[in-house]
Amino acid sequence: MTAASVPQADVINGRAYAADLKTRVHEDIKALEAQGVRPGLATVLVGDEFPAMAYERRVRRLAEDLGCHYVGEHLPASAEEADVVAAVGKLDADPRVHGILVLRPLPRHVAEVAVYRELDPMKDIESVHPMNAGLLALGRPRYIPSTPASIFYMLDRYLREAGHDPAEVYARSKLVVIGRSNNVGKPAVGLALARNATVSSCDVHTSRAGFLADYTARADILIVAAGVAGLVRGEHVQPGVIAIDVGINPVEDPDSGKVHFVGDLDFESVAARASAISPVPGGVGPITDIWLLHNTVSAARLTAFVEPAQRSLDGADIPQWDLFEAPRR
Repeated sequence: MTAASVPQADVINGRAYAADLKTRVHEDIKALEAQGVRPGLATVLVGDEFPAMAYERRVRRLAEDLGCHYVGEHLPASAEEADVVAAVGKLDADPRVHGILVLRPLPRHVAEVAVYRELDPMKDIESVHPMNAGLLALGRPRYIPSTPASIFYMLDRYLREAGHDPAEVYARSKLVVIGRSNNVGKPAVGLALARNATVSSCDVHTSRAGFLADYTARADILIVAAGVAGLVRGEHVQPGVIAIDVGINPVEDPDSGKVHFVGDLDFESVAARASAISPVPGGVGPITDIWLLHNTVSAARLTAFVEPAQRSLDGADIPQWDLFEAPRR
């Protein structure tokens, strides 16, 4: 990296945030174990997509490291929809499993909605079941999906550490979310609205219409979850933007053949104009992994009727499910 390309922005250290979060989740797990409850996480992986397999390995290692019970169901890409539904049903019936994650993408011949509606809502820690998705849309979620929760955990904490009042910053900010997925983009919009930000939601249609740069250029806070490597460059953002990169795009080195991950932001050019930026890897991702276990702990508490501690993971004295309203006065 040349002197001229050294990032000017604060690079948000997601790994450090995740390490703190991991300590607190581990404490919660130990507290549950003292009451005879061992949280259990299960994943359902269909096929051999590299990002999904890499995520499954990370989650497995983390669950085992924290002392959680872990079950991994791995089906071939040729598995029929009924086979996937049966795997979910088996985990629904397993009392050792409190949280279930269906890894995406599913093969095209397997309808996501058909799989999601078979999840036990109490074990649906990513809120993809219609019941949980409805609660999420109403701002009263049973569980907040791990990636959007991690985005705002990161933003809330960064703003406080930078000496700002998050509630004040959000209330005067234009916040733009790129990507409208059910598990990231849409919940992120809800979390931003709950923080009283002025929110715009963009996706591929915005880009095709030629309007995307119009929105990114006026964003005070930009969240990019489009799954397109290098989609947003420095010339697309205004000076001082806070840029959060949710993209995890595998890129193969043509010489070595090794695969590495890049984000949806062109890091160097955006960092030269931003006030803060999250990197890939090392930004939202590590927090997301821990939050998934945090939701598993919440599911174990609900199942065992154990009252949660009256504190949230962002430091406020509120239950986790009120993260929607954490910065409100």
